[in-house]
Amino acid sequence: MHGEFKVPGGKLVVVDLEVVDGRIVDFRLAGDFFLEPDEALQAIDAAITGLPANAEAKVYAAAVTAALPPDAALLGFSPEAVATAIRRAIKQATTWRDYDWQLLHPGPLSPNLHLALDQVLTEEVGEGRRKPTLRIWEWNEPAVVIGSFQSVKNEVDPDNAAKYGFGVVRRISGGGAMFMDAGAVVTYSLYAPIDLVQGMSFAESYAFLDDWVLVALRSLGIEASYQPLNDITSPSGKIGGAAQKRLAGVNGHGGAVLHHVTMSYDMDGDKMVQVLRIGREKMSDKGTKSANKRVDPLRSQTGRSRAEIIDTMIQTFRTLHGLHDDELTPAEYAAAEQLVVDKFATEEWLYRVP
Repeated sequence: MHGEFKVPGGKLVVVDLEVVDGRIVDFRLAGDFFLEPDEALQAIDAAITGLPANAEAKVYAAAVTAALPPDAALLGFSPEAVATAIRRAIKQATTWRDYDWQLLHPGPLSPNLHLALDQVLTEEVGEGRRKPTLRIWEWNEPAVVIGSFQSVKNEVDPDNAAKYGFGVVRRISGGGAMFMDAGAVVTYSLYAPIDLVQGMSFAESYAFLDDWVLVALRSLGIEASYQPLNDITSPSGKIGGAAQKRLAGVNGHGGAVLHHVTMSYDMDGDKMVQVLRIGREKMSDKGTKSANKRVDPLRSQTGRSRAEIIDTMIQTFRTLHGLHDDELTPAEYAAAEQLVVDKFATEEWLYRVP
């Protein structure tokens, strides 16, 4: 069994092992990390060999930690990363390069159609009718996108939303409200087979699925990093946030994960705090008193156009994981449009949490 785990912001951890009578044998750790002293590698191998194959990740991490000599130095990885690679090997997780990734970047669509496409395309990937896909969003009308479990009245000021022309829509993933002014955000969705994140905790999968975009942002001069659970940030402030939804598979397929991210390209912080009911707690947890300071847009940090930033992101993904240009099919469009009528544009869906 072979497992790999790229530590977000760190190095690649690779494990090879066999399982005999429910226990790990012939365990071998490798990777492009740094480890001192040399004999620590053999100590880790010996510590994992013989452990139950059905143990929790924390058991493997604890075994690695206990085996390390007092003067050991681990750079670019951790005992927890080794444990994740082990779980991915045992669960036979896939890697990015196991798939033929497709790119969708259609012109502007309505907010509800974007949300419907997220559900349709996740189902298509989960049921094996579409290859794993990266989709870049475009729209030319403002909206507030609230999380699946948020209360409309708690998140949005209806009078100010109407004043500034912001519609309110609800997505299928959890998380917080997204203030999405036209042309002022960069949003993308990943539709990936569940096997890509096998063996990872939810927290690990968030950082894992966004590691490529951190590479892209750093190439633009931003000191980007991931702040658990779901924030992309920099020393200048928060850049964006991620959300996920996992759908079970059918007909022998394992299902798929929807992972989408919205990053602020440009923003009117004063307008945002009028439209969104941003509580004092949400401001104070970042040590700031101003939404303008809490969120620092990509435009101010890079000096690049939104299109240039998106191009850099696409090229980064293409270089790291491979990517082929694709288009939405008529059937996918039709299914999404019908889902808007049946679900996303209905009062029942929007106000399912009043």
